[in-house]
Amino acid sequence: MTALAMIVAGGIAVSPVVEAATASEQTNIEVMIRQLNALEDSARRSSAIAGEPGQRYYFDYDRLAADIQRIRQGLQAYLTPSRAQPRDAADLSGQYTTGGKRQ
Repeated sequence: MTALAMIVAGGIAVSPVVEAATASEQTNIEVMIRQLNALEDSARRSSAIAGEPGQRYYFDYDRLAADIQRIRQGLQAYLTPSRAQPRDAADLSGQYTTGGKRQ
């Protein structure tokens, strides 16, 4: 499992019992969430000024936004676990350049 997939899966893959994050760890994770929010805002702005639809290649901002959301959900779930439950460990796509027409 990649490090990114571990984040999406909730950050901890060694035990079904989730331990509370230390104050320092919680602060760092909150910083990561704010950075993801900023990245998502930047991607949204870039999408608005992206090239003409129908170009041969374009950056898939919708797919990027979906991956950012999955990572954010994993981080937030780690900070506020409800109880030990199986997590969705789906892989991120990682492919943001596509050929063909824009959908």
